[in-house]
Amino acid sequence: MATVDKASNKTQDIKGKAKEAVGRATGNDDLEAKGKSDQAKSSLKDVGESVKDAADRLKNVATRNQG
Repeated sequence: MATVDKASNKTQDIKGKAKEAVGRATGNDDLEAKGKSDQAKSSLKDVGESVKDAADRLKNVATRNQG
């Protein structure tokens, strides 16, 4: 996973946790939901990056085995 993508996803996750906590503390259901949504998006992006990394590893293994 690219370092920039990993950092961006982590930042989005942290912001989401903060929004969720503030929303919960203030009784703002919309802000709490937005925080949970941000965290879910971050997790999905992490999964996507992991899939890309796995595909790259498989490609590298296949290439090595052909030569």
